Amino acid sequence: MASPLRTGRSLVTMLTSMGAAALLLATLVSAAGCGGEEADPTALDGTSWRLARWSESAQDPADFTITAQFDDGRVGGQSAVNSYGGPYTTGPAGEFSTGEIVSTMMAGPAPAMRAEQTYLELLQAAATYEVVAGTLTLYDEFGAEALVFASSPPTDE
Repeated sequence: MASPLRTGRSLVTMLTSMGAAALLLATLVSAAGCGGEEADPTALDGTSWRLARWSESAQDPADFTITAQFDDGRVGGQSAVNSYGGPYTTGPAGEFSTGEIVSTMMAGPAPAMRAEQTYLELLQAAATYEVVAGTLTLYDEFGAEALVFASSPPTDE
């Protein structure tokens, strides 16, 4: 049978070791979350795009002028009939989100108005993004391709 003094030391040694392990684990988790490169919250700034395709199969976006220009933490452009704009952010793992999008209130032909509504809904629902070989793709919350843009020269609006 172990002596009470020996058991007490073993318990203290075990608790000290567990505490050190917990501290090491907390340090590693903290470093993983804070270390490394952080994504620029406005990583798309200075880029311009024209919508090439989208997840909506009933309409072809090539039939309309739909653009996205990113500058100073804002996205804006032409949305088939109206001009639109609002804030956007990106995250370290390709996250993408927009704030409140506002637009002019002009009326247009019914197909263009439907395209505009579809585009703005898909843009606001975008959850992640990827830029590869001159193409910007925005994905919905389930990882499905929602909007695909081709790079274009900046426009003056």
